[in-house]
This record gives sequence, structure tokens and C-alpha cells, in this order.
Amino acid sequence: MAAKGAGKKATGRAVSKKKLAAPARGITAARELVILTGMSGAGKASALKTFEDLGFYSVDNLPLELIPSFADLVQGSAEIRRAALVIDVREGIRLERFPAILKKVRKVLSTRVLFLEASDEALIRRFSETRRPHPMGREETVVQSIRAERKRLDPVRNVADIILETTKFNVHELRAHINAQFESVDKKEQSLNIASMSFGFKNGVPTDADLVFDVRFLPNPHFVPEFRDLTGKNLKLAQYIQSFPQTEEFLEKTTDMLTFLLPHYINEGKSYLTVAFGCTGGQHRSVFIAEEMKRRLEGAGYRVKTMHRDMPR
Repeated sequence: MAAKGAGKKATGRAVSKKKLAAPARGITAARELVILTGMSGAGKASALKTFEDLGFYSVDNLPLELIPSFADLVQGSAEIRRAALVIDVREGIRLERFPAILKKVRKVLSTRVLFLEASDEALIRRFSETRRPHPMGREETVVQSIRAERKRLDPVRNVADIILETTKFNVHELRAHINAQFESVDKKEQSLNIASMSFGFKNGVPTDADLVFDVRFLPNPHFVPEFRDLTGKNLKLAQYIQSFPQTEEFLEKTTDMLTFLLPHYINEGKSYLTVAFGCTGGQHRSVFIAEEMKRRLEGAGYRVKTMHRDMPR
């Protein structure tokens, strides 16, 4: 269905308007700024959350005049490599200045503009479902506000690198399209944050765990006096736990299962995954297994952190 006033047939796909300008001399290719804009109700809030999950430093409704300063900040930052910011009709008539500001920003930082739009019918339905007023104000009808917004956003739409028509998208489809366009080369590292957690069953199963493994089948170091007061991070204790053949077999089979599952979780849009390993007290076996699993998954190219809920400090 074509969006009224959009001047382009809606296809439900991202439309690349032109080849992206080459980064200015001296720009680090790995640094990137995405300016997210478009119609109210077209999905900008959901899109910004997706960019945040992809590892972008995300800012909503940054004043237009501050965009060049923000680009300088990103270019000189040791922590920020990729950033995304939202501008929209709340900027009012100042949007006419956006093409000139964008030209200035692109001299500093590799920048893409993503414009989200949808048909009038879809936008009217979404405003009706959310019962929120249109940001253009309450004095006009939603239909009149949508038409006025399209006209005001014309200077921005005309310089967009990608126009994404979201009329027929749900949240998951929108997320998938943004992932396909903007995920980094190392897809696994950027799109899934993994926590390898240890815990003790005597204190209950973690409520935020996605996958839980019970490692109480391994011999318990608590009953070995020299290991009782140590944790699974201790080298001698780790060697003791690893000396049992069932330990290595468990690690190999669990690693195989996780490396099979993780790409499917990514494809379904999952951004966070907590894999929990439990023993009796959360001090010995589970700590060692969580640390070892972190090492193995990092070797497979994933970004992993360890969390030890019940390990003595």
C-alpha cells in the first residue's frame, strides 16, 4: 500500500537512495554515526532500542545544533565507536537546516541517515492504538498532523541514505531489517551479550537465567579439606575438577550445544542471554564451569562476561 504523500511505492524493504559518500580523509572506518529520523509512529523508538542492542551509543532527540559537536565527541572518544541519534519533527522549522548540518558532520565522521516512514492508514491506526497525541499538536486532526509532518520532514527525507517503509512491519521485522543493514562485521560479538553465571542451588535458581545447567553430578570439592575454603577460580582446584573425565565431556557437549543454539537466538533477535551453572553452594564446581565456558565461547567469537552470584568474596 502506498503511503500518501510519500511519493514512493511502499515495498516493506529498505531503499538505498545512493551510494554512501566515502569517509573524509583521516576518518577511522570503524567509527560510524547513524542519524535516525522519520515519521512519528513509524517505529523510531523501537529502532533506537535495536541500535542500542547492536552496541551503538544511543541518544534521543538531540538538538540539531549539537549534532556537529556530538560527531566530534564520537570521533575523539576512546569508548564510543558507533553512535545513533534521533532527530524528528520536534525540531520544527529548524529541520530546514539539516542538509547543511549533515554535510558538515560528514567531514568529521562517516554518517548514514535512516528515514522511517509508513502509510497514512498505518500511522493513524498506531496513534489510535496507543492513544497518544501527535507531536505536531492537538489543534489539528491526526490526519492533518501527519500531512503537515511529511511536508516538514521533506528536507531530511531528501538526504536520507536509507528509506525504510514500516507499514507492514511488526517490531521483530523492523529489528531484523535494522540488524541486516547495520550489524558489524563481527555479527556474533555485537548482537548478543552473553553472561556465564555460577550459582548455588541452596540459594535458589537465578530468576534471570535463560538456560540452567546442574553440575552437581561432578565430585564435590567441599569434601576435600584442602579445597574447602577455595573457589573455582583457584588453579589447583580447577585442575582437580577438570581431572574427572565427565567434566571434559560435559564441557565439550555443552559448548557444542551452545554454539549450535546461539546463532539461532541471534537470528530471532535475542540480545541478551544468561547461561547459568549451578552446584550446591555456588563456590567450587559452578564457578569453574562458568569461567571455562566463558573461555570456550570467547574462543568461538562471542562476547561473554562471567557472574558469580554466590561465590564468597
